[in-house]
Amino acid sequence: MQFLLVSLFTMVTLAQAQNDSLNAIVDEVIWVVGDEAILKSDVEAMRLEGQQNGLRWAGDPDCSIPEQIAVQKLFLNQAITDSIEVTESEISLGVEQYLEQMISVIGSREKLEEYHKKNMSQIRADLRESYRERQMVQGMQQKLTKDITVSPAEVRRYFRDLPQDSLPFVPTEVEVQIITLMPRVEQEEINRVKEELRDYTDRINKGESTFQTLARFYSEDPESARRGGEMDYMGRGVLDPAFANVAFGLTDPKKVSKIVESEFGFHIIQLIDKRGEKIKVRHILRKPVISEEAVTKAINRLDTIANDIKAGTVPETLKPYFKAETFTFEDAVSIYSDDKDTRNNNGLMANVTQEGRTSRFKMAELPSEVAKAIEHLQIGEISEPFQMINERGKKVCAIVKLKNRTEGHKATITEDFQIMKNVVMAKLREKKLHEWVVNRIKSTYVRINDRYRDCKFEYEGWVR
Repeated sequence: MQFLLVSLFTMVTLAQAQNDSLNAIVDEVIWVVGDEAILKSDVEAMRLEGQQNGLRWAGDPDCSIPEQIAVQKLFLNQAITDSIEVTESEISLGVEQYLEQMISVIGSREKLEEYHKKNMSQIRADLRESYRERQMVQGMQQKLTKDITVSPAEVRRYFRDLPQDSLPFVPTEVEVQIITLMPRVEQEEINRVKEELRDYTDRINKGESTFQTLARFYSEDPESARRGGEMDYMGRGVLDPAFANVAFGLTDPKKVSKIVESEFGFHIIQLIDKRGEKIKVRHILRKPVISEEAVTKAINRLDTIANDIKAGTVPETLKPYFKAETFTFEDAVSIYSDDKDTRNNNGLMANVTQEGRTSRFKMAELPSEVAKAIEHLQIGEISEPFQMINERGKKVCAIVKLKNRTEGHKATITEDFQIMKNVVMAKLREKKLHEWVVNRIKSTYVRINDRYRDCKFEYEGWVR
């Protein structure tokens, strides 16, 4: 089954193409799926993105592109019906990580803005909705396939009669240990941000401005800033805990909260409404800026740590408390690393996939900065210090050690059972999702333009 979702980059460019480069197209509705219309511009935008990024469509693109959009709408509509939620923190983290990756690929923020013909705030706004929909669709697919299981006997039976050239190729996999340091935000910078927020509160209380106006001008949460800082109704569990504690403690819509620090920065919050266990608020977010000097200090410290590990030398400051005669990467993790997710596991990075949790990564699954750092390392070697954006959207500095590398090879049932099991699971999930789409089409109103009636579609039932 053709992959049901275009990449996040594709979706952002799709939005851009619809608004900018496709203005010359005379638009028309070519498909209707339920209450959703698919426009000619939707299809042309996706086609354009495919041409720019070398994407290949299964079969005739004139048929497969609108079908792919239609299938995505089926999953998205069901996700909305089933209340599949994506938290604001997930969206913010995903968007910031993606932006940093794209900036590293394209060269600079300015080049990214030039490519999209939009400023960073507008790109973020496009990304947020695309990312939300993408995660909702994936969440719906996971819900539909969560009960699928496969036994070892089924795995062996599946591969028993496969010819050698049909066995899956296992790409190169690596295990990586990491030490991260968070560059210190200067107290002066924190004070500056807090003073800004106090000034906003004072102006609101004096009636010199409204919360909404200040949010539009100054909030660094682009999605809510466009709506005057307004967020959707949310339960406590989907909000940052510190933010939720303050927000749910508000009772007077005319009052502005105290300054609250979350994992994203510093906020002031204003109550809009409460409905049962959900709350609707508006907020202004300001983020302290990490100075280049702080980054340089963290990089230099990591360089010293790496040299101590390579030499096996216990740092002088640790000798009174350190009984071992040598100093290892694992020792440095437990003493220095700010990454709470890996600190208690000797720095070993974890790859969480639909199949479960593992320490093995394909190179493409690693953060791009980590993949680049280990690309030419031998097993046991330590990288030079580098910067990256972690899973929480924070700028950190890091060094990594290549713990293990398994070169690409043809899968064998004895050495790669889990990989072979994943192949069988993927095929069962694919079958389940295919059947769901076919059944969903039967119960969904579909109208397609006559010129698509002779298409050879992947899914049956579109033409009636």
